[in-house]
Amino acid sequence: MYCDRMDSRDHGTTDEQQITAADIARLAGVTRAAVSNWRRRHDDFPSPTGGTSSSPLFPLAGVRTWLDSQNKGTEESTEVRMWHTLRGDYPSRMLGGLADVAEFLDGQGPGALSEAAVGLIRTLAEEGSPAEVVRGLTERFLNSNERAGAASASTTRLIRAVARLTGPDASSVFDPACGTGALLFALGGPGARRTGQDLDPDAVRFASARAALEGSGEVEIREGDALRSDRWTGHQAELVVCDPPPSHTDWGREELLMDPRWELALPPKAESELAWLQHAYAHTAPGGRTAMVMSTSCAYRRTGRRIRAELVRRGLLTGVIALPAGLAAGHSQPVHLWLLRRPLHEHDTASSVRMRDLTGADPDGTWDLSESTEAEVPLIDLLDDEVDLTPAKHLAPDLTDLPRAFEDAREQLRRAATGLGGTLPPLEGGTAPVAGTQIKVSDLIDAGMVELDGNRLRATDDRVDSDFLNGFLHSPVNTRRSTSASGTFRTDVRAARIPQMGVEEQRRYGAAFRAVAELERRAKELSALADQAARLAREGLTSGALAPEESP
Repeated sequence: MYCDRMDSRDHGTTDEQQITAADIARLAGVTRAAVSNWRRRHDDFPSPTGGTSSSPLFPLAGVRTWLDSQNKGTEESTEVRMWHTLRGDYPSRMLGGLADVAEFLDGQGPGALSEAAVGLIRTLAEEGSPAEVVRGLTERFLNSNERAGAASASTTRLIRAVARLTGPDASSVFDPACGTGALLFALGGPGARRTGQDLDPDAVRFASARAALEGSGEVEIREGDALRSDRWTGHQAELVVCDPPPSHTDWGREELLMDPRWELALPPKAESELAWLQHAYAHTAPGGRTAMVMSTSCAYRRTGRRIRAELVRRGLLTGVIALPAGLAAGHSQPVHLWLLRRPLHEHDTASSVRMRDLTGADPDGTWDLSESTEAEVPLIDLLDDEVDLTPAKHLAPDLTDLPRAFEDAREQLRRAATGLGGTLPPLEGGTAPVAGTQIKVSDLIDAGMVELDGNRLRATDDRVDSDFLNGFLHSPVNTRRSTSASGTFRTDVRAARIPQMGVEEQRRYGAAFRAVAELERRAKELSALADQAARLAREGLTSGALAPEESP
């Protein structure tokens, strides 16, 4: 049996609650930077017991002991204690726990809440109000690691930016991928009718209960896959806003080839964001606006050129705003905000697109448009072979600042390149295939040793290492097993096979897989920095803002 081979203590067990660096900062009443300094300067600071290299998790008990020993701890708030209780009670579906909390506060019974959680919820509600409790939990969720398991969960930074840049005057708002409803509730005027849809039933429960507690006026949120099963056929709103789920190929293209929502063109299989864009526009009332959060690649990728061209040619696109890094939920790259308007009649169309560059703005700032670099770009200037909608390509550069920007990019590139090779773990020749028999992930899940969190695995037993599991989950053999004869890739986690080995050996592999993941992350960062430095160098040399050094 597999259980007989796993015989030692693993890090990250279910009986030991784990917290993020952000949780530690809130627990101690300090900033995230202070926590990072503690980790670097104090050898006895608790080591991570889970998570990833970029988002580690720490043992709550160990952190409390360390804070007390250093006289850095503060009294833990009721909200923090309740959050940790929910994290322990709902280890793989935190949003389900939050939905149970919101429904309990709305008078619908405790559901699956533990007695400890119910007691803390009642205390919190007495300290403030049910609406304040849910509001606080929403913000905590959107800024936590648990957000990663949700299909749609905009960050608080992005919500603030979109709300500021779209204005508060809409009388009806629709969000087809509303998640917790945070973006939906942040937009529109007082008393606006708000409607939405989401695939996650826990998100729908939470958002609906939150709306009732907040007294947000007329709110209705329906469950379902908005692209495959639109629950709002024929419905239109004055403002449609959408921060779509991460782009993927399995969004239903083959099932929706003749769908009337594709007014511009059939979306490419690899660009689900362009499907969400047209879905949102289909629900926009005449004279109304569409605000779409888009990845920067949607502005220039050749596969989406036809749809971009139709947006421009028909005068539907009114603006593109380049936003800074640090706003997106699933990555650290900048994003764009595309603004569309549905004409009232055939002559009521835009003659230009306003391009704005806010990439240098403070993600926690005021989003003052007067500080942005902007330009009105005639439609004809956009309709070339590329139809590139990247604002930076159409805005006049600030040549006075370019030398400093180039030096900054050069220095960042040098630092990122230094030691990149050392990130790769030392590996020696091994025997192939990996020794030992294999077991299906489904057997581990059924045995209660492993939980499925999206497309990742989380060990719930001290005989299994999470990084080991996820490393082998994405092996070439398992990848081929998940790829059909037509070349379509569909992750089938339960069918994957994992080698059997003792937990200490698992940890050795897990450490190597973590190092490889860190190498990949740094390599992507290096590539982005190299692109930026090359662009600045080319721009500076051709504009005269930079010149080659004279030969000695």
